[in-house]
Amino acid sequence: MSTTTAGGRRILFRNVRVFDGLSGHATDGSDVIISGSKISAVSNSPVGDSPGVETTEIDGRGMFLMPGMSDAHVHLMGNANNYLDFVMGPTGLLFANTISEAKRMLHRGFTSVRDMGGDTAPVKTVIDRGDFEGPRIFPSQAMISQTSGHGDFAFVYETPYEFGGGPSRTDSIGFTRTADGVERVLTAVREQLRKGASQIKLTIGGGAASMYDPLYTLQFTPDEMRAAVQAAEDYGTYVATHVYTVPGITRAIEAGVRSIEHGHLADEATVALIGEKGIWLSMQPFAEDDHHYPDPDRAGKNRQICNGTADVYAWAQKHGVQTAFGTDLLLEPESAARQSIMAARLGEFYSNSDALMMLTSGNAALFEMAGQRNPYGGARLGVVDAGAWADVLLYDGDPLADLSVIADPETNLKVIVKDGSIIKNTL
Repeated sequence: MSTTTAGGRRILFRNVRVFDGLSGHATDGSDVIISGSKISAVSNSPVGDSPGVETTEIDGRGMFLMPGMSDAHVHLMGNANNYLDFVMGPTGLLFANTISEAKRMLHRGFTSVRDMGGDTAPVKTVIDRGDFEGPRIFPSQAMISQTSGHGDFAFVYETPYEFGGGPSRTDSIGFTRTADGVERVLTAVREQLRKGASQIKLTIGGGAASMYDPLYTLQFTPDEMRAAVQAAEDYGTYVATHVYTVPGITRAIEAGVRSIEHGHLADEATVALIGEKGIWLSMQPFAEDDHHYPDPDRAGKNRQICNGTADVYAWAQKHGVQTAFGTDLLLEPESAARQSIMAARLGEFYSNSDALMMLTSGNAALFEMAGQRNPYGGARLGVVDAGAWADVLLYDGDPLADLSVIADPETNLKVIVKDGSIIKNTL
């Protein structure tokens, strides 16, 4: 388990190269002090001792210290379990696997994540309590889908709710929530807020992993989407939408959605509109081998999505779009560690400094859009600065010069501190 700094103890990093998450460059020869759960000072000159305060001193040897990384689109439960686990496995095992994956994710250097579908509020509770290791979690709870939509995992022979049927397996465990019509959508949103959602996730277009919906489909009517947005705004938060296509993105913008998840099939005019409206684009640097679809139809949809990645990233930079980084790995636990590889892949589309800022302070700005639903609003995330949450990483290597350093955390990530607790220290 971790070593805490509670009760007047502190951590002192000496002689580190500090990337603060904001400036785009690193400062050599710095000392960083952590007191309790927050960073208390960042100094360009050596810090003196503090008699009477128990201090863990770490000689950084000039290594690279940066804020903890974040992932704006994870499915912790989906990362940890495969399709058969969901439809046939014991519920207790689903949650046990999720807790185990949360620990692995933290040890890859991801100290904060926005979960975009799954019953992760209980997992967040036991992590925040200190019972288990894992990242800070911004839960969306169940992703809300229409019947025959991206989040409908019911078998084709099952009767929908509206015709008197019961919940599908994924609905019953809180991974999804199928809702049709304004009244049911309102109830579904309010249900997720009651369960602890920081923000709301709607699936409003087709996807590669889903069973019934081609990519071109439009899901949820404008009235249904506006109802979800209103219910979320009434609780001080926002709606994020799974969507790839121009018609779907346009409908989402018109309904008041604040975060477009994916968007890989957008055209330049639509990306420019996202920027003009000040909406977030939560993208993933997908490559075809990130997911494995033996079914030719799903493999074809995945290929089409991946082929749009480079263009959308280029247009987002051209039009100044607020862009977040996410992974969206799902139903393939053996691929979960690709999270680190995908983070490093950002360097194919952005400068290394811009990629690191997106992974830290950039994503944090999106997370903070949850407003009063932000469970970690007492300090800043994603920066190394006095008063910020004490979530920091120490790498043997310079990601500003070579972003592939973050692709191999087992070798290169020497120290992890989250919430003022030392999670890993191999120095």
